[in-house]
Amino acid sequence: MTLTEPRADRAARPALAPAERARLESAFRVPRARFLIGLPIAFLVLLWSFNGAEFNFVKLGDGAVNMGEFLSRLFPPDFSKIGTILALLVETFQMAVVGTVLGAVLSLIVAFGATSGLAPKWLYYPTRWVMNIIRSVPDLVFALMFVSAVGLGPFAGILAMTIGSIGSIGKIFAEAMEQVDRGPVVAMEAVGASKRQVIQYGILPQAAPLLTSYTLLLFEGNVRGATILGLVGAGGIGLELTTAMRMYDYGHLSAIIICIIVLVTAIDQGSALIRRRIT
Repeated sequence: MTLTEPRADRAARPALAPAERARLESAFRVPRARFLIGLPIAFLVLLWSFNGAEFNFVKLGDGAVNMGEFLSRLFPPDFSKIGTILALLVETFQMAVVGTVLGAVLSLIVAFGATSGLAPKWLYYPTRWVMNIIRSVPDLVFALMFVSAVGLGPFAGILAMTIGSIGSIGKIFAEAMEQVDRGPVVAMEAVGASKRQVIQYGILPQAAPLLTSYTLLLFEGNVRGATILGLVGAGGIGLELTTAMRMYDYGHLSAIIICIIVLVTAIDQGSALIRRRIT
């Protein structure tokens, strides 16, 4: 059997258009001059950032001994309060579930207003600005605001995660819907489909795998975020974690960290399995 393709088969293949051939060949070209000029500029910005942030490898090496000493105090872990830890982990998980569902639904609604081609300009730009503002505010600030409004507990944390999700995942939802194949959308608009029908049958079915994947990523982030929100009394295991640190109860602290790692790892594996099935 020869590896050469029959001449008749080669002749039967359609020739590539010049524009398509140029697009395919451009991926293998040497980087352009402006890219080569940008490299030293990026390197200088990186050095400037290292200097401004006072990043010091020598100081890091000198502090390695202290880090090792801190880690040695975490062993052996103390699981004598495992009941309390598990109860707070369940609360953290519940917060993440509710916050993810509410955040994903609201983010999807807001994303329709931030998707070019769907939303008019008078709605597109204000929606994008609102999302930028929300994304600029740390979740801890939202948590403090809701703690002062509704009191201590997981409810404040859920509200903080929900609002924070709109700024982050809402933008990703909008970009996912902007990247769908425009062919079916244009065809539906040509036959007089309404905006609702275009979204329901032309955009959402194409974007659904990405939307689901991003929602799972949001859920993973909310589990970790709920741990941090507990630091300000917004529910979850964060407050117990902070208390253990302040009391220098390193055995209890180690047990909490191990349980959090197990929970996050289990969620990560489950999310990865679901993403593999939908993509």
